[in-house]
Amino acid sequence: MTSHFTAAVASAPLTVPLALPIDILGIQHLVETATGPIALIVVAVYSFLIAVVLPLPSEVVLVPATSLDLGFSYPVQLVLVMLASGVGKAGGSVLALYIGRGASHSGPVTTLLRRAGYDPVAWSKHRVVDLVRAYGYVGLALGLTVPGFPDTLSIYAFSVLESDYLKFAAATFAGSVGRLVVTVLLVEGTLAVV
Repeated sequence: MTSHFTAAVASAPLTVPLALPIDILGIQHLVETATGPIALIVVAVYSFLIAVVLPLPSEVVLVPATSLDLGFSYPVQLVLVMLASGVGKAGGSVLALYIGRGASHSGPVTTLLRRAGYDPVAWSKHRVVDLVRAYGYVGLALGLTVPGFPDTLSIYAFSVLESDYLKFAAATFAGSVGRLVVTVLLVEGTLAVV
């Protein structure tokens, strides 16, 4: 079943703004092909970058779990990958919170997000503000559990409204791990039906 899972996650559609000056597909390929203990570091760094700047799918980090070659069973390797991703994303969220707090109304940040296809002001007013007011950090964690939704957008939208670094990192960690658990359950459930 793990080979089907790897194929399903690896073939997920990728939508990336074309104006980014870095080799996004190369970074994603590195994550998909990493093995051994270094794979956990690659997953953590990738997740850190997703939280701060990369509009890439978080779910890609699940691919190395099938080929880590750490001597553990697949479920243990899957948990290690989820924890590495959660730690990376939590660290990245702290940097994003710092940046977001300082640049919440910055022209260049808003312009960059709009070029990427997002209007952060309108989006945050209509969606995130209500979610934060109603659910606070739990809302951030729940928002991050939605597979396929851009983490970077959620993290920056929340960063404009919140300021507790520890709670922000904890919510991001929980949401990141939760998203990967939801993804595994959805993929494995779908494969079981097929």
